[in-house]
Amino acid sequence: MGNRVFVVGVGMTKFEKPGAREWDYPDMAREAGGKALADAGIDYPLVEQAYVGYVYGESTSGQRAVYELGLTGIPIVNVNNNCSTGSTALFLATSAIRSGQVDCALALGFEKMQAGSLGSTYDDREQPMMRHLLALAELQEFAMPPAPYMFGAAGKEHMERYGTTAEQFARIGVKNHRHSQNNPYAQFQDEYTLDQILDSKQIYGPLTKLQCSPTSDGSGAVIVASEDFVEKHDLAGQAVEIVGQSMVTDLPSTFEDRSAISLVGADMTRTAAARVYEQAGIGPEDIDVIELHDCFSTNELLTYEALGLCAEGEGGKLVDNDDTTYGGRWVVNPSGGLISKGHPLGATGLAQCSELTWQLRGTADARQVDGASVALQHNIGLGGAVVVTAYRAL
Repeated sequence: MGNRVFVVGVGMTKFEKPGAREWDYPDMAREAGGKALADAGIDYPLVEQAYVGYVYGESTSGQRAVYELGLTGIPIVNVNNNCSTGSTALFLATSAIRSGQVDCALALGFEKMQAGSLGSTYDDREQPMMRHLLALAELQEFAMPPAPYMFGAAGKEHMERYGTTAEQFARIGVKNHRHSQNNPYAQFQDEYTLDQILDSKQIYGPLTKLQCSPTSDGSGAVIVASEDFVEKHDLAGQAVEIVGQSMVTDLPSTFEDRSAISLVGADMTRTAAARVYEQAGIGPEDIDVIELHDCFSTNELLTYEALGLCAEGEGGKLVDNDDTTYGGRWVVNPSGGLISKGHPLGATGLAQCSELTWQLRGTADARQVDGASVALQHNIGLGGAVVVTAYRAL
């Protein structure tokens, strides 16, 4: 794989409802990036490259954001990969360390979003997900907005194919809202009963409003470093190693399977996870804590199967057995996940990394997973890309 890579500093803002706080993206970046630098105990001039992710913004917003931390002339790369933008920035920063190009790199992501469902910015050109939507419309009647339609359709297919129930999907919403009660960074920190989840506004298929991630404002930042940098700056006590990482984009099966489940990225996830397990020399049974992309409750259940936590079609059994919460086989989304923590697209992957770093350091406070030593991160963006990352405590 190349040189070893370590997370040495993390930071994030609280995720907020759009417009709830008077701030702009440079303010978000300054807060998250400043926290990451302080966590690492280093000054910004030691950062040699920066990768800055956002989905909604103007060109070179990455520079404007990072300039809040300093002006050192380093390469700053703007990153946009839909909902996997944050983890894509992390993938690039990690790659720079692993290749030996640099010893210290920053991955930063932010989003300043409009309220309501996601929409397109440009209407005079092909939409990047049009091929996916047209393929899905051949399988299930088209509905708006597109994102809940796609993931709701995948949930409907799972129900028809395997007998999964609306209640099983809803229980994922119950779990993640419950977990977020202990997360001061979460946009929502309210607990809901199963009936409240099921009775909230229906969006599409089995999805109700309380099973869907909200639009959010916020930022996250991660500093990664080489083994030499860790030793030189005496950071071993807080460093967490990235022991496996893979990015996968759409495969022939995405479209050839004629399956809603494939169209929302299950095969991308399955392929990336297999590569990460091989790189890290681990399997699902070795993992203690997972942050995965629950943009909708249906996707969390699909991802259980794609990550190999259970056989295909058996995700509902994990839910029924409480296998994915405290006291179970894994704790999935202790942060509250996207459903409750929020989903500022460019920041999500870096917030996931921050949470897992705290978990492996044993500093996650009331969210702490006892004895956590191996963690897995999954972040997906349709259109499409998925990044899976494995972490190990030193």
